[in-house]
Amino acid sequence: MTNPLLSDWNTPFELPPFDKIEDSHFAPALEEALAQSRANVAAICDASEPTFANTIEALALADAPLDKVLAPFFAMAGADSTPAREALMREFSPKLAAYGTEVTSNAALFARIEDLWSRRDDLDLTEEQARVLMLTRRSFVRAGAQLQGDDAARLAEVKQRLSVLGTKFTQNLLADERDWSMPLEDTAGLPEFVIAAARAAGEERGADGPVVTLSRSLIVPFLQFSDRRDLREKAYEAWTARGGNGGETDNRAIAAEVLALRAERVALLGYDSFADYKLETEMAKTPEAVRALLMQVWTPAKASAEADAAVLEQMLLADGHAAPLQPWDWRYYSEKRRAAEHDLNEAELKPYLQLDRMIEAAFACAKRLFNLDFAPVDVPLYHPDARAWEVTREGRHMAVFIGDYFARGSKRSGAWCSALRSQQKLAGDIRPHVINVCNFAKPPEGAPALLSYDDARTLFHEFGHALHQMLSDVTYEAISGTSVARDFVELPSQLYEHWLEVPEVLEEFATHAETGEPMPRDLLDRMLGAATYDMGFQTVEYVASAMVDLAFHDGPPPADPMQKQAEVLEELGMPHAIRMRHGTPHFAHVFAGDGYSSGYYSYMWSEVMDADAFEAFEENGGPFDPVMATKLEEFILSAGGSEEAAVLYEKFRGSMPDATALLKGRGLAA
Repeated sequence: MTNPLLSDWNTPFELPPFDKIEDSHFAPALEEALAQSRANVAAICDASEPTFANTIEALALADAPLDKVLAPFFAMAGADSTPAREALMREFSPKLAAYGTEVTSNAALFARIEDLWSRRDDLDLTEEQARVLMLTRRSFVRAGAQLQGDDAARLAEVKQRLSVLGTKFTQNLLADERDWSMPLEDTAGLPEFVIAAARAAGEERGADGPVVTLSRSLIVPFLQFSDRRDLREKAYEAWTARGGNGGETDNRAIAAEVLALRAERVALLGYDSFADYKLETEMAKTPEAVRALLMQVWTPAKASAEADAAVLEQMLLADGHAAPLQPWDWRYYSEKRRAAEHDLNEAELKPYLQLDRMIEAAFACAKRLFNLDFAPVDVPLYHPDARAWEVTREGRHMAVFIGDYFARGSKRSGAWCSALRSQQKLAGDIRPHVINVCNFAKPPEGAPALLSYDDARTLFHEFGHALHQMLSDVTYEAISGTSVARDFVELPSQLYEHWLEVPEVLEEFATHAETGEPMPRDLLDRMLGAATYDMGFQTVEYVASAMVDLAFHDGPPPADPMQKQAEVLEELGMPHAIRMRHGTPHFAHVFAGDGYSSGYYSYMWSEVMDADAFEAFEENGGPFDPVMATKLEEFILSAGGSEEAAVLYEKFRGSMPDATALLKGRGLAA
């Protein structure tokens, strides 16, 4: 039978034919694609005198057969894993790492790149081509292209081992999340939406009744509302123990080996530490700059959190429990305090935050800002929960957007944006296929999906990433969409969250699931008035994680990451009742791959800019000011990585910001 991964896709929008793809197709398709890509690289090396077209552009297109196979595979493996796909991931990871090293260590290929680099001023390149040449050469050098002999061989071994460990870390975490559940036998204090979500989770897992799982959208409201302190403790400890339970799925030894191998990898390249290597290409540039920002925020955040803890502990004592306030108590008493001080609770808000209406709100903001239209399309996708829209502007096709919103046992935790296909013009007018994946609690059959305000913010956040992909307008995929510095990539996503807080958006789209009535203005005001409520807690748990990540990579690798984590938290004076947002054994940002390693700070670095960027709208014509929207698209969303991040931001705003707007936005300013 014909392998659909190796055939032309005569599908709507040239989407992968998910209805025809079977797990058995991937391995043979990968082998064929690797052979084709290797042949493409060999042809570049055999070409005549190096030109930008026959070397850099040809290299940009060389992996097209591989991309065609891997795009649907990674989408399915991340959002709808099966034992077969997990086995394939373990098989593919070292092969792909080996191929990547094979390309970057190809002496003949690198010689051609170096030849072009040495003649770059005489090549009559466009600014975009000059940028791509620089980035291509830099990526080869940082990948070890200048190493030879034993050093080159060892670097290849290290990279291959790191790819295996990253896959294992992810799969261990998924296994722990998938295998744990707690029967919900006592519903004291729980609102109906939590009970309904637990009932749906039980049905999805084939349990006899409702269950609490380790999905964030279920366990967080359980911790907020359950009157049973013992059950909160049990659930919280299971949630924070993911990846650290001993046995085959324990990630602690993996974390130690990853850190050691990263240090060895960059030492071979001549760097003092992995942090020095990683930050060299980011906006922050140095570990010192990252630490300075984090500590500038840590000090007021910790003071705020400690003041809050004192109030919450008094509430704990008033309930007849013994001090101290514990981590599994925080959300419970904080929710009660919010209800008392702001006359606000999650159960009151949720009926107004319907998933479908929040999707409409995200689309409507994109229409007003960027003149984008979204029309549902009926196309085969990888899971029944996923749905798709065609994105157009004045009739022109711009993108396909896919939303996959509900938690399930086959989906890794968290939320993310990825692309089945990125925008580029080198191979024609290629428009992107973009996916947003979330883990919201799935409602019972026939009932509307209700979000927390945090869920709704996550939806807007990931859609901001999607806009960065959908509005991309460059020639080369290497600088398309989100292919920017890691500490710049969160700017569009975090900036877009601000539109969820615009009153006129909520007035139109925050409508009650049963009555259809808009959120009362009084409730809306109370919700927005509580926007910075508990911000000390949220900031402390985030900054602690970022500081631990930085400490892991700035200097010699720790033999025992858990001990190093404890030392960093002790030095920071971590409040007893707050833990890191991501403990080391489940810190997938850092250990599932290199993406956010020594880079978890990026969210806060970008937040400095997103707070300042939204102020630019408010200082001009308001949230939907057309002049600012045009500048945002021109200099940020469509530009990708065509220039240095700081240059692009300054073109948009006029200058780089400091942390003042961030501290103000978080309610932490003095």
